[in-house]
Amino acid sequence: MTKWDDTSWQKEFLEMKSHSLSDIKLLTEGVKGLKGAWRLGVLHVEYKKLKKKQEEEQ
Repeated sequence: MTKWDDTSWQKEFLEMKSHSLSDIKLLTEGVKGLKGAWRLGVLHVEYKKLKKKQEEEQ
């Protein structure tokens, strides 16, 4: 089951790579509209890919 209020991945993702100021704001402050929700979804997919790659390297 998905926990929709789980932001732990966002904190971890901030430390995994450098981000634009707008992405940092989105990851720390949350979504304020449809565009932000779409972008956060894109960032979450990128996070999952990076996480999988890191796990494969270990």
